[in-house]
Amino acid sequence: MPTFVVLEQFIQLGIAQPIIDALSAQGYTTPTPIQAQAIPAALAHNDILGTAQTGTGKTAAFSIPIIQNLMSSTRDRRTIKALILTPTRELALQIDESIAAYSSNVKISHAVIFGGVNQNPQVDAIKRGVEIMTATPGRLLDLMQQGFIDLRNVEFFVLDEADRMLDMGFIHDVKKVIAKLPTKRQTLFFSATMPAEVVKLSQNILVNPVRVSVAPVSTTAEKVTQQLFYVDQKNKRFLLRHLLDSSAVEIPSVLVFTRTKHGADKVVKDLVKLDITTQAIHGNKSQNARQTALSNFKNRTTRVLVATDIAARGIDIDELTHVINYEIPNIPETYVHRIGRTGRAGNSGVAWSFVDREEVPFIKDIQKLIKQEIPVETSHPYLPGTHVAEANDAKPFYNDGNNGNQRVARKKANLRNDAKSGSPVRNDRRDQPSNDAPKPKPAGPAKPFTRFKPRD
Repeated sequence: MPTFVVLEQFIQLGIAQPIIDALSAQGYTTPTPIQAQAIPAALAHNDILGTAQTGTGKTAAFSIPIIQNLMSSTRDRRTIKALILTPTRELALQIDESIAAYSSNVKISHAVIFGGVNQNPQVDAIKRGVEIMTATPGRLLDLMQQGFIDLRNVEFFVLDEADRMLDMGFIHDVKKVIAKLPTKRQTLFFSATMPAEVVKLSQNILVNPVRVSVAPVSTTAEKVTQQLFYVDQKNKRFLLRHLLDSSAVEIPSVLVFTRTKHGADKVVKDLVKLDITTQAIHGNKSQNARQTALSNFKNRTTRVLVATDIAARGIDIDELTHVINYEIPNIPETYVHRIGRTGRAGNSGVAWSFVDREEVPFIKDIQKLIKQEIPVETSHPYLPGTHVAEANDAKPFYNDGNNGNQRVARKKANLRNDAKSGSPVRNDRRDQPSNDAPKPKPAGPAKPFTRFKPRD
């Protein structure tokens, strides 16, 4: 179908042809409500006050106008013209990846800045010249204090997820950054909720803003059966093969989601080793490669298609029966969008989520958003230890098949023997080290499993 027909509604928003072509290559067809409201207002250089959650398409809503306005201006390509401030490194990376996709036909430099990693590659990128910078507050302030970042030429400022900034304790850092921005600028302000301090901040930095808002994404398709599979990360590929081979109903094709491009490539490599026909689509693949992979998936030459969330926007297959969250999304709304790829056109669908220990907090957030507890499937051979039971407050379970009760009894016997003799006596032969195995180090005190602290 010709581009001008497929993306007619995007064209009506006033978007330039190079960006239209980039959107088409990414599989976009029609703008989301937040995009339809925000893009024309932002292209007209208005400040924006947006109430929208992640997963509503707001990244495109603020990125596209910035790219287009930079296209039409005479500028020094080595100075920062747009600053996008976001609370987490994961979101910063996703936004930068989106900007790369939307600006693929435009000469615009961009970089992402966040903490927790060596700053030298980020400093090198800044020295080469950056026009659009996506950053988390802590690392941004660090580099500003070291003299690597100058915000005096910023024309566009985006504050994304302002309420999360407040919740994570970054609001004071945000105010420090804003104090270094030029007074004359366009500000795009987005927040899922509007607590009093966020309202006050918006009033202080916005000038006659255009208000845009959309209802939150929180409901999942009624005909999609959801299941959680607790499994260690290293065993996820084996669990996938087990499910494909042992399903009572033949599964002709599966759409598998990962959080990153690197993760997608690794899954493909792992599954190919297990003789499962697998291909990936993500931003580092050429348009021809993505189209070939999608075509192979549709005609079932490829059984498993691995995709990142951005690349998956071009996938529209009514008869797709199974979606697998190989890596659990850190943004709850993304889960809703992922599993919405199945159960379409009146068909039923299945969504399986593989949950490692570190992903349990993400599942808690997802269940809070969708207001339901996702059933846990325990009848598979790759069950991990007890730590994964926390998301649904399930009882501990062990990877012992029919011998689980025997193992529990052995462990109780161990404890009794320890108490009587004062030294450990092992009845569980699987706990016995081999003769040539290194002696285990004394175990320290058990650490409680707690939700991860936010990291900038």
